[in-house]
Amino acid sequence: MNARSALFDLYGDHLRTRGRSAPIASLVRLLAALDIAAPAARTAVSRMVRQGWLSPVRLPQGRGYALTTKAVRRLDEAGRRIYRHAPDTWDGRWHLLVIQHIPDRARRDRLRAGLGYLGYAALDDTTWISPRASAELDALFAAEGVRAERFAAGYDGDARGLVARAWDLDGLARAYERWIGEAEELLAACPGDGDEEAFAVRSRLVHEWRKFLFSDPGLPATLLPGDWPGIRAARFFDEEAARLLPAASRFVDRCLDGR
Repeated sequence: MNARSALFDLYGDHLRTRGRSAPIASLVRLLAALDIAAPAARTAVSRMVRQGWLSPVRLPQGRGYALTTKAVRRLDEAGRRIYRHAPDTWDGRWHLLVIQHIPDRARRDRLRAGLGYLGYAALDDTTWISPRASAELDALFAAEGVRAERFAAGYDGDARGLVARAWDLDGLARAYERWIGEAEELLAACPGDGDEEAFAVRSRLVHEWRKFLFSDPGLPATLLPGDWPGIRAARFFDEEAARLLPAASRFVDRCLDGR
């Protein structure tokens, strides 16, 4: 777990609901519980400030850092996907994007990565689909200076076959099976006894689970194969994350209070 990713997890999982800010000393203490040294933590904070995710603030405890509006939007959306707050319903319509050709490779690669994160798959170089529209599209297109036509479309064919061609479901299923095995090993070695250990174990569990934001488009259950391992993985994650949360929260609160 690198320091920047750990900070995103920390703000998204704990600090977003605790005023969206924290003193730098508390951030350093919390990341130390994840074996991240103070210089690495401070460097990651500075990098996130430059990238527009954090902004310096004065807090009663001294210098601190707060989430920017951009970061709050991203973490709110990530939280909905991580904990699946949105209902798993689908009206059978696809959100279709036809994007202007982008000659610059760097911009093209950034756009592909961004659309993939938002749950879209490419049908060809300029056409992308998702079972639902993303609220973050406007920000992505504005950042890259891209225009796109958008359509709500029906598909006259086998929807599951379309999904199997557009997304690598076999690879995603293997990733979920692998995650379940690794998570079980982590919890067997470190069950989360004690507040600091619970925080560290839960942070690692959330960190590894969050990686599926970049590979799992969040397809409705009606489009997934039977006995989808992502469902079993999600159930396991929900149970263990909930079990560890009270003790992890106590540790976070102690660090924020300077105790």
